[in-house]
Amino acid sequence: MIFIAIMVGCILGALVGINLPIVPYTYSSYLAIAIVAALDSVFGGITGVLKGEFDFKVFISGFFCNAILSILLTYLGNKLDIDIYLAAIVVFVGRMFINLTIIRKYYIDKWSNKIQEWKDKRKQLRND
Repeated sequence: MIFIAIMVGCILGALVGINLPIVPYTYSSYLAIAIVAALDSVFGGITGVLKGEFDFKVFISGFFCNAILSILLTYLGNKLDIDIYLAAIVVFVGRMFINLTIIRKYYIDKWSNKIQEWKDKRKQLRND
């Protein structure tokens, strides 16, 4: 089911990317920070699923609130001629690395346990 959703999202993203005009340079910083915020929410959602704590309402609200807040920070920074968006990037990218570490450790433990089970079964068959 999740693979179907990923495939549909990739196809829709490719079709939209091909058919829409190029984003003007003046808006590229807004789009970039919104994408980083959205990716942070996606990694947080994956971590929540792996921990068994995923809540769709929290995911959706975090996805849009983080993106909107980061865009507003970028806008405010542009008006004040200060790069405030860098603070948001540091926070979001830091959280992305933390979530990626949790995801990586989860799969390493899962694979290590599978290998250990396989070795134990193999040893047990030899002893029988």
